[in-house]
Amino acid sequence: MKRYNTLNDYFKTTFGKKIYKVSLDGGFTCPNRDGTLSKRGCIFCSERGSGEFAGKRGDDIYNQIEDQLKLIEKKFPDGEVIAYFQNFTNTYADVEYLREIYTKALSHPRVIGLAIGTRPDCLGEDVLNLLDELNKKHFIWIELGLQTINEDVAKKINRKYPLETYVEATKELNKRNIKFVTHIIVGLPYENEDDPLNTAIFAEKCGTWGVKIHLLHVIKNTMLEEIYNRNELKLQKKDEYVKKIVKILANLSYNIVIHRVTGDGDRNNLIGPLWSLNKRDVLNSIDKLMKEEDVVQGKYKIERG
Repeated sequence: MKRYNTLNDYFKTTFGKKIYKVSLDGGFTCPNRDGTLSKRGCIFCSERGSGEFAGKRGDDIYNQIEDQLKLIEKKFPDGEVIAYFQNFTNTYADVEYLREIYTKALSHPRVIGLAIGTRPDCLGEDVLNLLDELNKKHFIWIELGLQTINEDVAKKINRKYPLETYVEATKELNKRNIKFVTHIIVGLPYENEDDPLNTAIFAEKCGTWGVKIHLLHVIKNTMLEEIYNRNELKLQKKDEYVKKIVKILANLSYNIVIHRVTGDGDRNNLIGPLWSLNKRDVLNSIDKLMKEEDVVQGKYKIERG
């Protein structure tokens, strides 16, 4: 058992078994890509909308699920899965299209529920009503790309929405009892030392069910690569990153589900940090430091009372 509340542990406690996720491409774009807000996206976002491991764009959703299941059939031949709409903004479309693809995913006999990645500014009333309808019948969660609560940093990374938009979105989701996960990036350019920690604490106050913590990756053909090439970005060292993760975990209540504590960069397009490619080593380093410092998730929160 980990010293923090992993998604894997949550699945085993809730469903009594291991559950995998299969990543799908719903054919979406993003208001930060199509010219509505911007044409370049957030500075770290890749050409595939941070969905390098998702299904084949343009393929039928049901077929994408079949293809993704084939990739894991040796280690997971017959279990149930979460259909994860991952890349770009997966609520940024006509609500009838959303209903069609979400329903198609849920129709697969091995799909137990949905995970939907989106932006807080793409949750209109019609979308929220659809999510509410689905949530009453199925296991679903929404993933919100917050990244940071530092408004200056948010502007510099071209996020294109204010913090209040995230706050309002969380209120609407909480009102409907829809679980949501908050994405946080550690290592953003221009951030302060404790920005990731403060972002995690803020997300908990807003009622987040889970957090997904990413290491900042510099990917080819992004605005971040341009910043890196101008020597305006200092890449995180592994030890620095591990210490920040342990501090965040120690300050979050144990009931917060930790979906991720590092990230998977596409090795063909990753510029750095290259140490992140050894994901097992990063995870082991986090476990090791937590054990050495006798830290469990929520330790500092409990000590503060």
